[in-house]
Amino acid sequence: MQNAPLMPKATAVWLVENTSLSFEQVADFCKLHPLEVAAIADGDAAQGIKGLDPILTGQLTREEIEKGERDPNYRLKLAEPKVKLPEAKVRKKGPRYTPVSRRQDRPNAIMWLVRNHPELKDSQIMRLVGTTKSTIQAIRDRTHWNAASLTPMDPVTLGLCSQIDLDLEVQRASKEKPVPAESGTTLLPAQVTTAPREEEKPASPPKPKEELDVDAVFAKLKQLGGKSEGKESE
Repeated sequence: MQNAPLMPKATAVWLVENTSLSFEQVADFCKLHPLEVAAIADGDAAQGIKGLDPILTGQLTREEIEKGERDPNYRLKLAEPKVKLPEAKVRKKGPRYTPVSRRQDRPNAIMWLVRNHPELKDSQIMRLVGTTKSTIQAIRDRTHWNAASLTPMDPVTLGLCSQIDLDLEVQRASKEKPVPAESGTTLLPAQVTTAPREEEKPASPPKPKEELDVDAVFAKLKQLGGKSEGKESE
């Protein structure tokens, strides 16, 4: 399957206005729908788009257009470019490049990441700020040559990485971190909940209070009163 020409709608406008090709031929060459090409011919679509001559751009030859005009079933072929562009080399992923003017701020950014995001691995910190594993370990152990004057600073503020990259690495680290076991209350086992309950023993009835004997109380008081009078007479 051949590629679409440069600026397919503008090319379709030119072919509709300057050739007698069918809508299907133009649609096949420009990778458009035949109804869209018909709308361009009726002026309902691509209004204000200036036609692009595919012959001038080297995408089509005059002979190819004449072949298509003579045979409605003929499909136009895109001309091979005269100048071949080199293939783009795929860049391998490596450590992030840090400008020379900001390399002195990397230890401060590493300290900020170590303190505020301890879940990040060394490899993730290396990707974010473009440093080495030995430097990260030295800052963790406080054995860095400039450890006394280091100040934690946000790498996003320093321009060493973007907020999107930082959030992505933190999210990855949180997913890999094991979930702590819950220490709250748990359900009782089925053996305990399904076991038959013991019948409660009926409570013993309360002892009836003894009725107060008024006559006995007065008799006791009289006895006490008689004793006290006898002592006074003596």
